[in-house]
Formats: sequence, structure tokens, C-alpha cells
Amino acid sequence: MTDQPLRITLIGFGEAGGILGQDLAAQGLHVSAYDRLGEQLRAKAVATGVALCTSAAEAVQGADLIFSAVTAGSALGVAEQVAALMTAEQIFIDINSVAPNTKRAACAAVHAVGGRYVDAAVMAPVPPQRLQTPILLGGEQAEQVRAWLTPLGFNVRVVAEEIGVASAIKMCRSVMIKGLEALTTECLSTARQYGAEDAVLASLHKSFPSMGWDADLPHYLISRVAEHGRRRAEEMEEVARTAADVGVTPHMSRAIVATQRGLVERMAQQGMTYADTVPFDWTRLVDSLAG
Repeated sequence: MTDQPLRITLIGFGEAGGILGQDLAAQGLHVSAYDRLGEQLRAKAVATGVALCTSAAEAVQGADLIFSAVTAGSALGVAEQVAALMTAEQIFIDINSVAPNTKRAACAAVHAVGGRYVDAAVMAPVPPQRLQTPILLGGEQAEQVRAWLTPLGFNVRVVAEEIGVASAIKMCRSVMIKGLEALTTECLSTARQYGAEDAVLASLHKSFPSMGWDADLPHYLISRVAEHGRRRAEEMEEVARTAADVGVTPHMSRAIVATQRGLVERMAQQGMTYADTVPFDWTRLVDSLAG
């Protein structure tokens, strides 16, 4: 790494990658990206000041830091693909929501070709806080990466030199966060069919008055499933793997997978997308799905 401004590459230019790219490019940094959707993202890249590449090899060439921001199901394959393209000076920052053992396998692929790897766990939705979204770091280069990213506006904290600890924190938290979304979806979808939703929400508010059951919380939780259920289901499969790898039977995690994926599949069967539900109201969605 030199004293010159960092050159950053994003593998994956979806929601998180797009926000990171835009905010880093706005600081005058050279930011390139590669995404399998290719030219479909050209207008987005131009608008955000990011150089959209036609291949992973083109994107990786000359980069100092390589952020992987893809789906959970693609994370390991992308790490293995990019590892073969890296030089020893480059650092692969894996922000994907996957199990610790998946991160360790990705790290092994990068280390096998002499590259460097940092485990990064994004601990909240990226859009509201953008670069200030809390991110936990792990790995031998984690402290150096923290020192580079903090002046750029990142909210990063090193939690371990061992690969997998940061990921484990994120995975265990997801049981609660994605689980609450799934529970709310099932609870209120059922209550609506019995005309009991107002009484159920009033009871929840009485038990947990600080959470917002009488306001926007139900809309927010179910909207997250409607918008990101497929991606969240992939992440919860990694959560289930996280538990199973240490001998814990992931009953709840597997049920969350089914509920998260099930809602978006029901929407798809009726030709609905999340954009069709905006402005979002959970009662309208449930009524539409119920016919």
C-alpha cells in the first residue's frame, strides 16, 4: 500500500455495494465495480461516479482494497474466483453475511494465492447510515484496514484477529432480528384473517411499550421481508449452518428461512414486487396475498 489515495473495487454493485461506491467516489477516490448483472447497472454506475468493469479481472487489477458485497449463496464462489486474480499486496474485505466456516474457507482460498483477507460483519441495514453503518472486523489485517477506513467515514471496529468471530456475532444476532421479522409476518398474517390484528397489536404494545407495536414497527418488520426476503433467506441458511457447525440444532433458523422466502415467493406467484407495495402497509399486502 502506498501513500497515494486508496483504489477500491466492489465485487457486487447492489444495494450495499452501490452505497459504498457512491460515498467513496464522492470523496475523490477511484472506485471500480463488477457485478454479474453487468450493463443493467451502467446508469447507476455513471450516476454514482463508479467505473463499471466488464469482468472481475478488470475490476481487481490495480485495486488496494477489494470489497465483496454479493449474496450469501455466491460469497464463497466469488472469493475463490477473485483470489485467483489477486496480488499479495491486495486485501479482500468480505462483508457478506455468511457462516464463520464459510468465511474461513474464503480466507483459505485468498491465503492460498498469497492474498490477504479481512472478515467484515455489517451489523445494520446499510441505507439509513451509509458509511456510518456499524461494521465489525476480524483477521490479521483488521487493525490496518480499520486505520485506512476510519478516515474515509466508515464506522468500523476490530473484534478479533481470528477469522469468523465477527461473522459469528452477525449470524447469532440475525436469529433474533430476522426471526422477529418472520414472527411478525406469521403472527399478523394470521391475526388479520381472524379480524384480531388490532387486539393482538394492542396486547404486544402493552407487553413491550417501547418497541412501537402501536406505530410503525409492524409495517417496518414485514416490509423488510417483502423487500429482501429472498436475500435474507439465504443469509439465514448460513445462520443455520453457523449453529449446526457447533452442534446446535437450528430449528428456529430453518423456520425463519421458510417464512422469509415463503412471503416473497407468494408475492411472485401473484405477480407482485416490492415496488408494487410502496408506500408499504402490511395490511394491504396481507389482504392482497389472501385474495
